[in-house]
Amino acid sequence: MKLIALNLPRNYKEDELAKLFKQHGNIKSCTLVLDEKTGLSKGFGFVEMALEHEGLLAIEKLHNSFVNNTKIRVKQAD
Repeated sequence: MKLIALNLPRNYKEDELAKLFKQHGNIKSCTLVLDEKTGLSKGFGFVEMALEHEGLLAIEKLHNSFVNNTKIRVKQAD
């Protein structure tokens, strides 16, 4: 199940994003979208969970949670 994480802190790193989601299951891939000029996060990324129920659990646990005092959103990617 492919998920999108929105409103991530701009100083967030890809390994931090992976670690956040690994708490809720196995991940197949993790990509933090970066600004080409600055190399900083654009504030969103994609995570593919190995199993659908793990993806649903990650959405349930992480949507509207706080990361570094920033409220993030997590939903299924289109």
